[in-house]
Amino acid sequence: MSHTPAYVVALDVGGTSMKGGLVSENGVVLLSERRPTPRADGPEAVVTAIRAFIGHLAETGDGSPAGVGLAVPGLVSEDTALYAANLGWRDIPAQDFTDLGVPVVLGHDVRTGGLAESVLGAGRGAADFLFLPIGTGIAGAMIVDGAPYGGAAGWSGEIGHIPVFPDGEQCACGQYGCLETYASAASVGRRYAQRAGLESAKAEQVVVSDDPIAIEVWDEAVEALSLALATYTLLLDPAMIVLGGGLSQAGPALFDPVRTRLVKRLSFREAPPLLPAALGVDAGMLGAALLGWRAAGRPDLGASWDVDVRAAPLVS
Repeated sequence: MSHTPAYVVALDVGGTSMKGGLVSENGVVLLSERRPTPRADGPEAVVTAIRAFIGHLAETGDGSPAGVGLAVPGLVSEDTALYAANLGWRDIPAQDFTDLGVPVVLGHDVRTGGLAESVLGAGRGAADFLFLPIGTGIAGAMIVDGAPYGGAAGWSGEIGHIPVFPDGEQCACGQYGCLETYASAASVGRRYAQRAGLESAKAEQVVVSDDPIAIEVWDEAVEALSLALATYTLLLDPAMIVLGGGLSQAGPALFDPVRTRLVKRLSFREAPPLLPAALGVDAGMLGAALLGWRAAGRPDLGASWDVDVRAAPLVS
């Protein structure tokens, strides 16, 4: 009697670390583990590390996995990691990431997180919404008609480079006044440190401070974000906007003023609800699990899952 694999390997690859896990067909996270991403050693080392990580995870499972799902940064198709500036790779076939001989599906990291929030998290039941994780940078996942929208060439969702202040500061991308230059966690800390005469600062210092400089920097970040979200709303009319990433942990200090300004800017129409992401740092890995089950020919899985990622043993 043949054995039907009851799990997939899911891996969320970031520039600093990778989070992998085994996820059953019932949505149970059987195991989750973190490893560093050896970005400094070059693209081949990263691919080798991913292959070793996937192999290690599969060894802990019962039999071979049904499939593998990978969330990776940069330009990506389902079968090729086309380009990632921060990892240095180009045109890596999906099968290069594993020697297990099972189906593999790749997904863009942010859109894969958006897929997870759509199927399992804050966007569950909403056909059209924006998932916007705000961390070191800003990029969004546009969920349109129930699926992440990649655009004509895979560049959709680069909301961080909307020029909210066209005459503003220059962004690392070369443009001026980009949202990411004002409202990412890294930029909030950087701009506060520059004005306060400090060597460095983190966004958390700005959020909790009543320093006039901190208040000014935070106000500019909120203004930039509300402008970008108003533009998005007027273009695509989302049912909701889901904010995630490290900066969303500021809670009411972020959500309340952004919500107020968004309502004001959309004076002739109702503003969409502004909600916190539900899955946190696990969104990418859980989205990769959904991709893994799609690779295995089970695109139906996920809708009935009751995911509690806290139940998974985490190996650091």
